[in-house]
Order: sequence, then C-alpha cells, then structure tokens
Amino acid sequence: MSAALTVSLMDALADVPDPRDARGLRHPLTAVLGLTVVAVLSGMKSLEAIAQFGRDHGKALAWALGFRRAKTPVKSRLSTLFRRIDVGALEAALGRWLAGRHAAGWEVVTLDGKTLKGSADGDVPGVHLVAAYAPQAAAVLGQLRVDTKTNEHKAALRLLGILPPLRGAVVTADAMFTHRDVCDAVRDRGGDYLLPVKGNQSTLQADIRTALDDRADVSPLPAAPAA
Repeated sequence: MSAALTVSLMDALADVPDPRDARGLRHPLTAVLGLTVVAVLSGMKSLEAIAQFGRDHGKALAWALGFRRAKTPVKSRLSTLFRRIDVGALEAALGRWLAGRHAAGWEVVTLDGKTLKGSADGDVPGVHLVAAYAPQAAAVLGQLRVDTKTNEHKAALRLLGILPPLRGAVVTADAMFTHRDVCDAVRDRGGDYLLPVKGNQSTLQADIRTALDDRADVSPLPAAPAA
C-alpha cells in the first residue's frame, strides 16, 4: 500500500514548520492547525468562529487533536500565528492529505482566478488568487496570490509547478490560460488539458483546424445518411 494512502491529516500537518519561539509554547502547532481544518470543514469562516468552535466542543475535541490543555486558542492567538505561518508549507501538507484520500489521482483539476471576498479595503484592491480546484475532493489543491507585478497566466505557471503530479488528470480553465507555456506545464506534470480558444485567437484557431484536417489518424465525421 502506498504511503500516500495512509497519511492522516495530523501526520501531514506535522510537517508544517512552527514559526513560534519554542520557549513557553501553550499549544502544539499540529493541534492548532488540526482544529482550524476541522472547524473550516464544519463551515467556520473566520478566526472568531474557529475559536468559538473549539470552545463549543470542549475537552473531547481538544484531547483528540493533541492539545495539552482543555482550553483551545482564542481569536487573538490564532491571528498572531496565522500571520507568521508558512502558507506554502501548510497548503503542501493539506495537498498531501487530500492526495492520500484519492490515491488514483484526480480526474479533473480546474484553474481559476478570483478576488478574495471581503479583502478589499477602501481604495486598496482585494487580494486576487489563482487556485487549482479538484471537484472530486470539493477542495482547493493549491493557490497563489496574484500580485501587482504579474498576472493570472504567470501565477498559474508557478502554481502548476508546485502542485502534486497531475498524472491522469484533465486540467480545465478559461481562455485566459490558453497559452503554450501553460499547456507545456500541464503536460510536464503528467496531465492533459482542455482549454477554450476564443475568436480573438484566430491564428490558434486556424492551427487547430489545420491539425485536425491534416492528421491521417483523425477520422472525418460520418456522412449524413442519404434521403
């Protein structure tokens, strides 16, 4: 049996480096991250809600997650920790856990860019992310922030480079990602792609028509039956 099949959530989270000073730590990092994941999966959408979730479920949940105290972290401690956490390492750990739950691989992975709801502040624009979403798991496999010096296309290339292997998966996206280097990155990771070609990509459309018409191994459409 593959190791990916047996990795638990807590085992995966144990690989995330702890950014805190080891002296006087009140709560183990793995326990805090485990609480956060369980709370989010239960529908909690804010640090305050996560902290309340821990209090509401009391000692039984705290002990099960590995807390050394019955009292789980308050909102302020969660906020301080998550401002310092290595986001890439956390997402990689969650990705390994998800992969272990789908050992045969993903059938479809969707690339999409979205502005994070509620992240805009006055004249400051919202945080824009490019994410890879696996419908089989109803989960994001990874995401990267699109900063002001780049765009979704370039962020998608970086994201594809850090995702787990895509062997057997079909990557879909909108026309913004229909670029040769994106297609090459998907194939390099072992996947296939299905991308739209818009009317303003006339050269690419012509190339596709030519390839389909000229390839000897592409059968023509069946002729319409005679009236």
